[in-house]
Amino acid sequence: MAQNTPPPHAPPTITVKGRNMRLRTIGIAVLAVLAVWFIAANTGSVSIKLWVATVTMPLWVVLTVTLLVGLLIGFFVARRRAAAKPAKR
Repeated sequence: MAQNTPPPHAPPTITVKGRNMRLRTIGIAVLAVLAVWFIAANTGSVSIKLWVATVTMPLWVVLTVTLLVGLLIGFFVARRRAAAKPAKR
């Protein structure tokens, strides 16, 4: 006798101009646009105290470097989690 198993869940999607797009993709795109807008809106110079020295640079450079470091950390954490997950049967 065959078991009645529900179909696997598909990621939530929305249709945009005739194309199905995942909601996760749209959310990431919105966050990327907001991050670029925030960086572009903050162009003044700031002084940053490092452990020993103090440097003065445009705020957009600091924000861009911070964003890139955060993306790298997120990438490596996601890879580590994916490698640690047990295989599904």
